[in-house]
Amino acid sequence: MAVHVAILISTSCGSRSEHSRKQVAFFIFGDSFLDAGNNNYINTTTLDQANFWPYGETYFRFPTGRFSDGRLVSDFIAEHAKLPLIPSFLQPGNPHYFNGVNFASAGAGALAETFQGAVIDLKTQLSYYKEVMTWLKSKLGNVGAKMMLSRAVYLFSIGTNDYMSLFLSNSTVLDTFSKSEYVGIVIGNLTTIIKDIYSRGGRKFGFINLPPVGCLPGIRIINPDNNGNCLNEASSLAKLHNRALSKLLQKLDKHLKGFKYSIFNLNVSLRQRMNHPSKYGFKEGKGACCGTGKFKGVFSCGGKRLVKEFQLCENPNEHVFWDSYHLTERVHKQFADEMWGRANNTNSVVGPYNLRDLFQTL
Repeated sequence: MAVHVAILISTSCGSRSEHSRKQVAFFIFGDSFLDAGNNNYINTTTLDQANFWPYGETYFRFPTGRFSDGRLVSDFIAEHAKLPLIPSFLQPGNPHYFNGVNFASAGAGALAETFQGAVIDLKTQLSYYKEVMTWLKSKLGNVGAKMMLSRAVYLFSIGTNDYMSLFLSNSTVLDTFSKSEYVGIVIGNLTTIIKDIYSRGGRKFGFINLPPVGCLPGIRIINPDNNGNCLNEASSLAKLHNRALSKLLQKLDKHLKGFKYSIFNLNVSLRQRMNHPSKYGFKEGKGACCGTGKFKGVFSCGGKRLVKEFQLCENPNEHVFWDSYHLTERVHKQFADEMWGRANNTNSVVGPYNLRDLFQTL
């Protein structure tokens, strides 16, 4: 236990010049796919928190705030990049940001209106990044900070909640906007954030596209047909978003000098595991390990949310889904290997660069 605590809060020591010269920092933005515990420290509800058992049970042996049984894709990417675990921005006692920092917040969207008041939206995450920039300039000077920020890798997983929230609340947004208009607004907000980071020196960006939202266990169970199929209306929005994201990145690649990006096709990769779990070493591709009801789609894992009853599987490694909306550590590791360029099918799910390319190009 003490060892895990030490790992969790560890930060690489060393002189400032050593860090500015050698280290490629890792800045993480997004939602529960990447949240390493920021929501532990905000005034929100347990719907957007995972700081209770059995979250974290298989690796950390205690809940860290990560929405999984263990580590997240960003933790494995940090390991591949020979970095320590990247701390959450709001984690108390974080002594420095030389290795980067994690701003992600479970429930966050590209739109401020998504689960407003309960999460740290993307624009606020950007404001935290600006605070870190100011700190880095005070420690490294303008030139040192600029060099560090241009070498850094910026990873994004955002958008799922902007679409999922439409089906989990009594939203009338799609009465006002067409699907493509709404996707355009979400992508527009993301574009503003990317361009802002670019204008401040960021050059290397990683993106994780959206899952088939309608196939998450928690969305499957609200399908009015009640036949266990995916909710196609939700998945079609994610598909439109992913298409628009690819177009946006191609456009930025043409117009922004020095802009390099990697996009991971999580949508395809997750579908492969849902539909052919045994091929990837899993026994169950559609139902969650922790929760209750059909597919364990009722978001009750841990018994601290609206529904208290939940069941927990014996071996999370046999499942693709950990809870009603989130993945097991084993899936996160497989995805990180694909994103880094270590997996056999990497070329079909990541491009034009992989994350290893981005971390190893100065």
